[in-house]
Amino acid sequence: MESRNRFGFFSNVPPVTKNLIIINILCWLASIVLPRTVGFDVIGWLGLHFPGASDFRLFQLVTYMFLHDSHSFEHIFFNMFAVFMFGRLLEQVWGSKRFLLFYVVTGIGAAIVQEVTWWFMIHSLAEANHITIAQQIAMDPGINQLITIGASGAVFGILLAFGMLFPNAPLFLMFIPIPIKAKYMVIGYGLIELFMGVVNFSGDNVAHFAHLGGMLFGFFMIIYWKKKDRKHGEYLY
Repeated sequence: MESRNRFGFFSNVPPVTKNLIIINILCWLASIVLPRTVGFDVIGWLGLHFPGASDFRLFQLVTYMFLHDSHSFEHIFFNMFAVFMFGRLLEQVWGSKRFLLFYVVTGIGAAIVQEVTWWFMIHSLAEANHITIAQQIAMDPGINQLITIGASGAVFGILLAFGMLFPNAPLFLMFIPIPIKAKYMVIGYGLIELFMGVVNFSGDNVAHFAHLGGMLFGFFMIIYWKKKDRKHGEYLY
């Protein structure tokens, strides 16, 4: 009895949420250990590259979302904390299958938006140099160093979903003891990401438009499911 209670807290986490957290932690540990032990660059191989780059692989649209900065514990901690806090509630409402689909699709959606963002950036460079994008890629080895990793796109999709399903739920920002309704928190996050992405502060290596991409794909998925469920007499929203 004592042994079961010891693990009771984590055992109450829904299966998809729990396994997503475990997989992300294992991948993060692998990105630290494997380069040092066997020389395998996990992030370089599985992180998201620009499609024109030599290291791009199609599977990176999925694998990138399970990787995090190997030099930062905060990156994986805050993403997985958000998955735990909000993802488990969505899984309880939607069920495991729908929640997993939502997580993966919003993550892929974020990757697609990030690729489009890169394309515009490289297109601008090519225009400035009066060459084609293909020529810009060929002459600029730095393009192959463009790598995006992290679950943040899917996490922002989760935050959006929580705000849409529980719009009046009170949330608290760290160090601010004033409750903020979930819908306003989500809108605020979205506006901040849009502002940061457009302004593109110097030294800012955060994929702000990818975060917005996760929210955008999540929004359309929820609208689609909402119409579909009501058509079948289900009212979960």
